[in-house]
Amino acid sequence: MNDLMKEGTPIDLFKTFKLKWWQTGVFKLGTYTLGIAIGTYWHVFFSGYLLILVIVAVLSLAYVANVWWKQ
Repeated sequence: MNDLMKEGTPIDLFKTFKLKWWQTGVFKLGTYTLGIAIGTYWHVFFSGYLLILVIVAVLSLAYVANVWWKQ
């Protein structure tokens, strides 16, 4: 039995890894689709938080754009 199969082996959720451009696209498509599905299913719940969600989205996208611009 290798080390990965042993009980109690911690999983490193924050490890660094690289994706190709098309793999990033597949990941984004999956997250967008999941977000649309959640928003469609629970639209009544999220409608009261629309402004907050838009502000969080704008701030996070602005941060990523700023990091991208500086690199």
